[in-house]
Formats: sequence, C-alpha cells, structure tokens
Amino acid sequence: MTPDAVQIPNRSLFRQPEVCELAQVQPYVLRSWEAEFQDLGVAKVQGGPRVYRKADVERVLKIKHLLFVEGLTLAGARRRLQDEQGTPAPDGAALDDLLTSDARERILSVRKSLRELSAMLAGRPVAGDDEFALEAPVAKRAAAARGNGSAPKAAAKAPAKKAAKRR
Repeated sequence: MTPDAVQIPNRSLFRQPEVCELAQVQPYVLRSWEAEFQDLGVAKVQGGPRVYRKADVERVLKIKHLLFVEGLTLAGARRRLQDEQGTPAPDGAALDDLLTSDARERILSVRKSLRELSAMLAGRPVAGDDEFALEAPVAKRAAAARGNGSAPKAAAKAPAKKAAKRR
C-alpha cells in the first residue's frame, strides 16, 4: 500500500487511534517512530490524547512505505526523508542582506572581545597589556633568598596536631 493509496480525511487534526487505523500500525509502533523521527509533530497536551496534523499522517504513511515496502532501516528512512526535504545550505549573501551595518559592527566588536578574552585565558600576552603582569609576592621572595623557608616549622607543628587529634 503506497502512501497515495490511503484516503486521508480532510481534517486538520487526528487522534492516535485514527492515525494507527489509517496507517494500519499498532500504537507502540507509532510511538517508536515518534522517538526516531523527532520532527514527527505529535502534540500531546497534559492528560490529553496524542494529536497529529494532516502532514504528520502523510509522513507516517511515507515512513511506513519506506520501512515495509522499500525495506529501509529507520536510519535509512530518516536519511531518505532528509534528502527529500533538501535542507538548504546557509547562503552567506542572504545573511549579509539581513544584517544591518549596526548589527555587523556589534558582531565584529563581540568577536574582537572574545578573541582578546581567549588570548588572556590562554596566557599569551596581548600587545600593550602590561596591566596584568603577575609577579611573586615580595615577602616570599625575600624569605626564599635568605633560605629561611617556613617548611621546617610546618613540619614541626604537624606531629603536634596529630597528637592532639588522638587525645
């Protein structure tokens, strides 16, 4: 049975049992197709029945034909439907027509700011960026130069703390 052989009533919405009857499939099959084909437009209202548009019924019939007659898998049927719909590639010229010069300037400004932020996070210095130079603190540098590190004092305090915890 081809999708064209089924007479779809001239209504805008259909309930799930009606779609199952038209397509001659079980409800669980229809629900599994909903999961596989995200754009299969089921409109389920809270606590209400599953509702399909006429275009969805036609799509269900097409999916059934691809699966049962042509022997495609679900992935193959999905690819075939996507090829038939022909998703247009984004056209750069059409996008330029939509953008005003003000929007273009804002986008370029954001792009520049993002690149500067990326360079700052990567640790590469940006030209003229002397404001954020990192240096070791003066006190630690002086203590390290004298050889008066605080490591022995910390090591001496550690056994005392452990002994206090045991008590």
